[in-house]
Amino acid sequence: MDEEAKPNTSEDASSKAAAAAAAAVATAAEAATPPTPSGSGSPEGGKEEVGDLVERVAELVDEIAVISDFRNAYRRQFCNLSRRIRLLAPMMEEVKEGPRPLPEASVAALRQLRDALAGARELLRLGSNGSKIFLVLEREKIMQTFQDITSRLEQALAGISFDELGISDEVREQVELVHAQFKRAKERSDTSDDILFNDLISAYNSSTNDNVDPDVIQRLSEKLQLVTISDLNQESLALHEMASGGDPGAVVENMSMLLKKIKDFVQTQDPIGIPASTTNPSRDDNLTSPVVLDDFRCPISLDLMKDPVIVSTGQTYERGCIERWLEAGHNTCPKTQQKLLNKSLTPNYVLRSLIAQWCEANGVEPPKRPAQPNNTPATCTASEHSKVIELLQKLSSQNLADQRGAAGMLRQLAKRSAENRACIGEAGAIPILVSLLPTTDVSTQEHVVTALLNLSIYEENKARIITSGAVPGIVHVLKRGSMEARENSAATLFSLSLVDENKVTIGASGAIPALVLLLGNGSQRGKKDAATALFNLCIYQGNKGKAVRAGLVPILLELLTETESGMVDEALAILAILSSHPEGKAAISAAAAIPILVGVIRNGSSRNKENAAAVLVHLCNGEQQQQHLAEAQEQGIVTLLEELAESGTDRGKRKAIQLLERMNRFLKQQSQAQGDAMAQAHGQSQTLSQALVQAQADTQLEESLPPTSSHLPER
Repeated sequence: MDEEAKPNTSEDASSKAAAAAAAAVATAAEAATPPTPSGSGSPEGGKEEVGDLVERVAELVDEIAVISDFRNAYRRQFCNLSRRIRLLAPMMEEVKEGPRPLPEASVAALRQLRDALAGARELLRLGSNGSKIFLVLEREKIMQTFQDITSRLEQALAGISFDELGISDEVREQVELVHAQFKRAKERSDTSDDILFNDLISAYNSSTNDNVDPDVIQRLSEKLQLVTISDLNQESLALHEMASGGDPGAVVENMSMLLKKIKDFVQTQDPIGIPASTTNPSRDDNLTSPVVLDDFRCPISLDLMKDPVIVSTGQTYERGCIERWLEAGHNTCPKTQQKLLNKSLTPNYVLRSLIAQWCEANGVEPPKRPAQPNNTPATCTASEHSKVIELLQKLSSQNLADQRGAAGMLRQLAKRSAENRACIGEAGAIPILVSLLPTTDVSTQEHVVTALLNLSIYEENKARIITSGAVPGIVHVLKRGSMEARENSAATLFSLSLVDENKVTIGASGAIPALVLLLGNGSQRGKKDAATALFNLCIYQGNKGKAVRAGLVPILLELLTETESGMVDEALAILAILSSHPEGKAAISAAAAIPILVGVIRNGSSRNKENAAAVLVHLCNGEQQQQHLAEAQEQGIVTLLEELAESGTDRGKRKAIQLLERMNRFLKQQSQAQGDAMAQAHGQSQTLSQALVQAQADTQLEESLPPTSSHLPER
């Protein structure tokens, strides 16, 4: 590059950087500007348009959720914005299932939210993929864009009507928390790093590397997180994309020159980008150190891998790095962005051996594998592994007695310890067990499904069971197996549903009607297992409608009246979840549940009173609000709610207060209506009395008048 292209003054640097900002921040700033309202018809007039709007808002939340890796000077702001938006996902899931058509005010609020999210997405993409140098140079515009988007998101959430959109109380509380965070963030202006900005301008204006203070370059490298060759290459790519996108060429070139200064410094300090602890100190410093192959580096940390593991997409990562990625809530492969089928991590023994051989050949100290956490099951011994393999051979045979015996032994082994569960799962037992679920031998089927239940307690086995296609087989046993097999099938589905994405899979498999049937006609243990599975599955909004359509509500209300069944707690907990769904609310209302619920508030436990009040809050809202409030009043609920508001659980108190407020408004309206009716009746009575008096007066006057010609007799 020509030296003439370098800026010579601070003013020149600032003006050219400002020119770059106009182009690079334009997308986010434009998206953050509210669009001019169009003259198109109201969405209320067509369900499809509202559905498209809701889908688009949900898609934007999902798109923002996968944007990550904010390794720049504004990492905290970017992470906070991304985290808050991700928390809106449950609300959008419920809005998809919510009532239609929507009032115009709710449609307008969703439009405002859509536009604000579009601006947030562009800003977050800039924070994830944009130039780190550029973000600091344009700090004022970046911070202003943050404030604008935060303000628009806060305004959009302020306009959301939870009742109109059919949002459950649990999700409502979460969204209200997010709204409060945006409101505080809007009122607070974050300060940028002045030292970083001044260092950057100083290095930007220096004509040669010799004029740059090494301490300044080191601070820039660390604060901008440009410390590895990969970091520097990514920054170079971002600058090239800015140039190809139409940004002023000279400005991008100047930023590239600054990047070159940082790169020269980094390579001088660490020529191969490997931490000093991994190099051999006995080697001559003047000799060129060996270059670590890219295949030996973790794609996340870019460091030499110590404990390489394989994820379901086939990519290999350092165990600690990918575990932190997964714990952060990601469900995609960091390198390919493909969705992970499961979260199991398989040790890559071959690569670990190759890394050890390379280290030995190049005089590099082999990386030490980190110690495993205490809660990780120890690897099974050779003898235990051999025993499991022997059982699997019998399980795979065509001899029914061998299959039955092996399945029973695996059932017992999996029950005893976490080590056994890990060993059996790693040995490949799960696909073989799954293949035997449809067997007609009752004992074998009971052993197989119970073995899967015991194995599912170990987290990594949950993923193995799902990916082996076990759910249809488990549902088959749930429908047609013996009572013991049905009980353990329900318990297995509950265990698997503890992983959120499995709730969707299980709900789509036809399991819910079979669980409802078991809840209605199963043994006491079967009913308990079915209830816990249904409760967990119905946490996912999409499963609530399936449960209602399967006839769950009448069974739950019947269990509430059978106190000796011992199922009151479970039935009320499930009803509280279903009441937040439009179909659930309608079914509970149609089943004349008000007297039963009031009875629970009168005589139930604290937890049951809380759940009964939660159901009533949903019922006493909407089209049939006055009808339900009147019925509840007749059952004597007012005094009961006053007591609950004083001495109930925290959630019970909140529900009782909500109901009392609605009841007071209802009673006031009722009293006013009665007063108006009485006043109207009194007015009508007075009018009638006046008419009678006037008629009597007219009669008397007529009788007192002298005769006229009309009174003369005819001749």
